[in-house]
Amino acid sequence: MAPHNQTEGGRSSRGQRPHVEENTLRTERLQVERKTFIFALRENPRGRFLRITEDVNGRRDHIIVPAPGLADFARIVQEIVSHQEEFPDPPVSNPPAERSAEPPETDEESETDEPPSN
Repeated sequence: MAPHNQTEGGRSSRGQRPHVEENTLRTERLQVERKTFIFALRENPRGRFLRITEDVNGRRDHIIVPAPGLADFARIVQEIVSHQEEFPDPPVSNPPAERSAEPPETDEESETDEPPSN
C-alpha cells in the first residue's frame, strides 16, 4: 500500500481531505420537486459556515458559505427572488417521462408523401 502523503493546502496525494471535526448547530430541509436541499449551519476549528447540500436521487452536491458571507449571500438570494417575481412564469413543459414517444406534428409533417387514395 502506498504511503498517505500530505501536500500543500492539507490535501493528501490521493485528493482526499484530512478529517476535521465539525459540529452541526442547526439543520433545515427543503423538498423542491425531485430535489432535497439540506441547509446545515456548522462549525469547526476554522470557523462557522453554511453547508448547502443538493440531493437528487442519492447524488449529492455541496456548496459552503463561510459565516462572514452569509448576510451578503442571503441578500443576493432575496434580490434574485424579488427580481424573478417580476417576470411571468414560463409555459409548463412535460417532464421527459411524460412526453409522447413521437414528436409533435408540424405543418410540414402533416402533409404526407403518399399519393391520395381514390
